[in-house]
Amino acid sequence: MADNTNSAQTQKKQFYKKKHREQMKHQVITFAMMIAFTMLAFGLVMAEVDAMFTIPIILVLAAVQVLFQLYYFMHMAEEGHEWPAAMIYSGVFAAVLTILALTIIVWW
Repeated sequence: MADNTNSAQTQKKQFYKKKHREQMKHQVITFAMMIAFTMLAFGLVMAEVDAMFTIPIILVLAAVQVLFQLYYFMHMAEEGHEWPAAMIYSGVFAAVLTILALTIIVWW
């Protein structure tokens, strides 16, 4: 009986060790990608590329970085984070809707 519980504990430890290793690998890769995105945005500004090209690219890179931070560093992709994710998405939806409405009002 003792061998069975030790074996189960060993398997559990190995499972969590593998899971933590995978999470750390994803976080390091994500961090490296965020650094690369930041350097790319900085390079576009330093190279004085046309603003009509630079601004949308920087905004897209910023949005991707926000998603990376939410899903990998704040663990939003894990179980139990459905409600916070829904609240964040609804907040983003409300913000986009507000900006869209104000833009239409100003330009109309």
